Order: sequence, then C-alpha cells, then structure tokens
Amino acid sequence: MSLSSTRAQWTAKQNKLFEQALAVYDRDTPDRWHNIARAVGGGKSADEVRRYYELLVKDVEHIEAGKVPFPAYRCPAGYDADRYPLFHWFFALRPHHFQLICTLLLESIDLLRKSSQSACS
Repeated sequence: MSLSSTRAQWTAKQNKLFEQALAVYDRDTPDRWHNIARAVGGGKSADEVRRYYELLVKDVEHIEAGKVPFPAYRCPAGYDADRYPLFHWFFALRPHHFQLICTLLLESIDLLRKSSQSACS
C-alpha cells in the first residue's frame, strides 16, 4: 500500500494525534504501537499505526535522498536562493513533511540524550 493511499484513510485530526503520540510514546515505551493506536482513535490498530510510521519514515528517507522533486512553490519576494539555499528546501516542503521531520528529529534528539546519559552513568 502506498503512502498516498494510506494517508487518504487518515483524517487531519488523526495525523495530529499520531504526531503527538509519537512524541509521548518513544521507542522504549512498552506496547508503543498499542498506545499510539489508542491515542489516534478511529479504530486504528497497532499494526496500522506501525505501518503508517514505517511508510512516513520511508517518505522522509526519499526526500532526504533527493528522490522527491521539489514542488514549484513560489518563494517570498526578495528571497535570494543562492544566498540562502537551505531556506529553499524548507519552502519546498509540504506542511505534513515538515511536521514529520520535526517529530523524527525530536525523537532522534531524545534517543541521543538517553544514550549519552546512560554512557555517563
């Protein structure tokens, strides 16, 4: 099943609840996917939310690998792409990609923080 067909089965509210649940239930949480499914609601199963997460991770990996072409969004007036190339990347992101990347980055930071704390113990 593709991400676009899977995404069509999720409401905007469920996407938001999913993102919030990912922030609450990290990788070390017992029954993580069951907890996230319960938080999302709408009859989503633990397997569905896990598969959705895996599809989103693949989506982000494709973006990072340059396999997804930038949409032809218009940049703000006075924007200089040569001077600020990173901003072009942000302007090109769709809102749900940006939110997901932020969620994944926060999760990675949390994992790094936990691993550095355990290394210092």
